[in-house]
Amino acid sequence: MSLAVTLSRAQEGVAAPQVVVEVHLSGGLPSTSIVGLPEAAVREARDRVRVAIQNTAFEYPNRRVTVNLAPAELPKDGGRFDLAIALGILAAGAQVPRERLDDCEFLGELALSGELRPVPGILPALIRARRCGRRIVVPRANAAEAALIGEGDILLADSLAEVCAWLRGHSELTSPAAPDFDNVPVGGPDMRDVRGQHQARRALEIAAAGGHHLLLIGPPGTGKTMLAERLPGILPALTESEALESCAIRSLASEAIDPSVWRRRPFRAPHHTASGPALVGGGSMPRPGEISLAHNGVLFLDELPEFSRHVLEVLREPLESGQIVISRAARQSTFPAEFQLVAAMNPCPCGYQGDPLHECRCTPDQVARYKAKISGPLLDRIDLCVEVPRVPISDLSNARGPHDDDTATVRKRVVAAREKALLRAGQPNAELSVVNLERDCALPLAEREWLEGALDKLGASARAYHRILRVARTIADIEGGSGCVEQVHLAEAMHYRRF
Repeated sequence: MSLAVTLSRAQEGVAAPQVVVEVHLSGGLPSTSIVGLPEAAVREARDRVRVAIQNTAFEYPNRRVTVNLAPAELPKDGGRFDLAIALGILAAGAQVPRERLDDCEFLGELALSGELRPVPGILPALIRARRCGRRIVVPRANAAEAALIGEGDILLADSLAEVCAWLRGHSELTSPAAPDFDNVPVGGPDMRDVRGQHQARRALEIAAAGGHHLLLIGPPGTGKTMLAERLPGILPALTESEALESCAIRSLASEAIDPSVWRRRPFRAPHHTASGPALVGGGSMPRPGEISLAHNGVLFLDELPEFSRHVLEVLREPLESGQIVISRAARQSTFPAEFQLVAAMNPCPCGYQGDPLHECRCTPDQVARYKAKISGPLLDRIDLCVEVPRVPISDLSNARGPHDDDTATVRKRVVAAREKALLRAGQPNAELSVVNLERDCALPLAEREWLEGALDKLGASARAYHRILRVARTIADIEGGSGCVEQVHLAEAMHYRRF
């Protein structure tokens, strides 16, 4: 029978759906056709595969070759199917054994010489293949990503000839060596570098402990960016599953993966000229944007009012849902986007409103228009708004104070607070419903009435009420004690809602 079947994986968000490559040889004029909704790069595979097979000292069938990529309704793009197509053609012509193709998947682009070239977005395919219990053969150039999965059912090859020799039983393929991830340091800038700014440091610790979004407001040069860059360092290290998710998204974006930062939280800081698709993802073949690349980490937006208002508004849904759905006419892709938003801005266009050493040149109307660039619904989703005032030069030159803890010390407090939330609610930073609000917050009646009265005067929304309770809960976890949310915790949480 002149029919062979091989398995591969498509690139569709982080799903990596399986693709069955069916190859049939029949009589008629010699030709090669590829069906199954292939894009241009896949259609061109017929020429790459033919020359690669010939240069590997195999015989390309002088028959009619039909290649079907199933499922037919799934668009296929790129050169990732070259190796599977070539092996299917050789197996259909009885040049390699068909039975060795069972329970094995193949990914790789073929050069005309038969060498295997790396393909982007391979990590999601490796994860899916491991879950299905299949072996997978990938180019050796993708060894760095394959090593993140560990040894076992992942095999590396340099060329088509090497894969064929393995299928014939003449040689063995090697597996990637798993790096020692346990001893990789968290790294990053140290909190000890920050002098003064005790209120901002306190807010940064609260944001890290509870996963809250943070807005830093202050004159130029007061350390807003410096503080934001140190947030990933005080967050707990990524778990193995979280690190794989983050690296899978980076793989889809064709970004290099460095094992030395395996457990480090992502930190993305796009320029304020970034477009909406650059921020949330897009394109005819959907690719992840900055919010997905910041998944399980921090998204830092410096000079927040300088971003286009339309660009900022696209953040509203991902901030609530933790994912982004990109819809196109031919496909729909979903990317995870559970990130912490940290933004920084000046108090006015000139930047010196409220600064005792510089006179503000802005009119009240200019200040109002400047702040109005950030919509109310977006501000309502930000838990902490903190002023970052100017620090006197004399304070910067003095020795570090007793409250200037380093990153390791702050991280210990953050981890302890998160463990309390984990034990209390079953998962860190659990959402509070009306039913379990009083139980989870341990909010006495007097404090509840005080909070409701204060929020009524401010005209706060139900979301603001919910977020203030979450911040107060986080502050209580950091402070320790009985674990009950007291009025002092509520007052501090409300203080951070002022814009």
